[in-house]
Amino acid sequence: MLQRIQTIYLLIAAGVSGGLIYVFELWTTPENVKIYAVDVNYIFALFLVSAFISILSISRFKHRKSQFMLGRLNIILNFFLLGLFVYQSLNLSGETVVSEKGIGIFLPIISIVFLALANKAIKKDEDLVKSVDRLR
Repeated sequence: MLQRIQTIYLLIAAGVSGGLIYVFELWTTPENVKIYAVDVNYIFALFLVSAFISILSISRFKHRKSQFMLGRLNIILNFFLLGLFVYQSLNLSGETVVSEKGIGIFLPIISIVFLALANKAIKKDEDLVKSVDRLR
């Protein structure tokens, strides 16, 4: 069923990973050039893969175990993105002229929160189905 709460959480996570990357900059160079996720190919690809996995997870609503597994995979991917941003921010702070970090660096954290909420709701649904099967 598509009207479950985890669908909303997964849509928000997909919106953060696929939509907000165009709005918030990742960092600003010393020349005041704002760098977005679209400007860095591998970061852009990872964000799009995260959004795709969220949408794929929504479409797997009949298979809760694979939906849960896709959610965990997406959380790992977002932790990897967050690690890339931490590494990048440590490299940026070592410059002679300091660059400004943007709010876009925190987008994986928002996505991780909504993916964790979705996985919690999927687990709750799976436990409910198991308890009903036990009564039969």
